[in-house]
Amino acid sequence: MATKTANVTARVQPEIKQKAEEILNRLGVPVSVLIDSLYRQIIMTNSIPYSFSIPTLPTRDTMTAEQFNSMMAEGLKQAKAEQGMDLEDAFGKIRENL
Repeated sequence: MATKTANVTARVQPEIKQKAEEILNRLGVPVSVLIDSLYRQIIMTNSIPYSFSIPTLPTRDTMTAEQFNSMMAEGLKQAKAEQGMDLEDAFGKIRENL
């Protein structure tokens, strides 16, 4: 096995780093493993392994207050009708797709 001796330095916003590292900690993935796997995917695909596209789903920044309130009201209606998913089940599904 090759010895890992190269360092990667990146500047990110502190709150972004903290949030990402909290998620990685919950997943049990060290930052170095994530970076290593990202680099390997770049090599394997000869590209960035995810899309830098504008989301097709609406974001809060693109919604009017009326659109946002309507979306939130629909979500509340679904929650009251128990049409949601248990939080642990939702995270389980996410983990299955990682």
